[in-house]
Amino acid sequence: MTTTVVPTQPPSADQSLTGPRPPGRRIKRRGWWIVAAVLAGLGFVWVFPFIWMVSASLKTSGEIFEGGLGLIPEAVQWENYARAWTDGQFSHYLLNTVIVTVATTAIVVVRCALAGYVIGRYRFPGSRLIIGIFVATLFVPAGYTIIPIVKVSLELGLLNTLTGMILALGGASNVAAILIYAGYFRGMPAELEEAAIVDGAGFLRVFMKIMLPLSMPVTATVAIMTFLFTWNAFLLPLVFSFSNPALRTVSVGMQAFVGENSTDWPGMAAAGVIALLPVISLFFFMQKYFVEGIAGAVKS
Repeated sequence: MTTTVVPTQPPSADQSLTGPRPPGRRIKRRGWWIVAAVLAGLGFVWVFPFIWMVSASLKTSGEIFEGGLGLIPEAVQWENYARAWTDGQFSHYLLNTVIVTVATTAIVVVRCALAGYVIGRYRFPGSRLIIGIFVATLFVPAGYTIIPIVKVSLELGLLNTLTGMILALGGASNVAAILIYAGYFRGMPAELEEAAIVDGAGFLRVFMKIMLPLSMPVTATVAIMTFLFTWNAFLLPLVFSFSNPALRTVSVGMQAFVGENSTDWPGMAAAGVIALLPVISLFFFMQKYFVEGIAGAVKS
């Protein structure tokens, strides 16, 4: 009696797709959904204040206090934005802020790029001491330097001017920006400089033609950081515009909505939305360079 052996056929593609999934894969997918849900919840908590501010800018004062954390206004009050733009003089404050922020950012980028290039690429006596002093200044509160800044600005006749405000903000230590540039330049190959020096390029030409163009990611990072810091600066703009309200920036201009006996909360919320939109737009378009610059500096 002969026995016939029938070869076992491998499961078809349809069977493998419709068959039960391995338990390990199900656990992994379940863990991914849990992590995604937790991160989504944390993200909503983080963004909720901004969403509420947008909602409050479209409400009346009564709705803000009676509605609690509700987000949907009974009737959209677009006049809050018109009042913030005209009566609150935010059109003028926004122009002042743009001028101060752009000029300060340009000064900080050029100054920190040069300092970071020297610290990152050259070794000279006292270089480690200089880095140590830079790091030590990180622990000095900003308020402690306001008196000498005001004294120097007063002696130079720059106290109540936009120029003085720009120089005061642009002349800060900016240690983080210098160290980011130094770390980025330190990781560049030395052959780039050697080839340029052989061709007869000097210090400034090597820096301007080779090093600075190659450091565009970190330049974007420093520009965004400086832009955010300057745009949100309050103490120095308050001091420089104390006796001249026409020099106020948007952060100082918020105080115009606070009266002696009442506060225009919807107008303040609308002004806050107007002040945040340029910053959010800038970060949205430059976030790629911001991440690349931070990653490159850390890697170096």
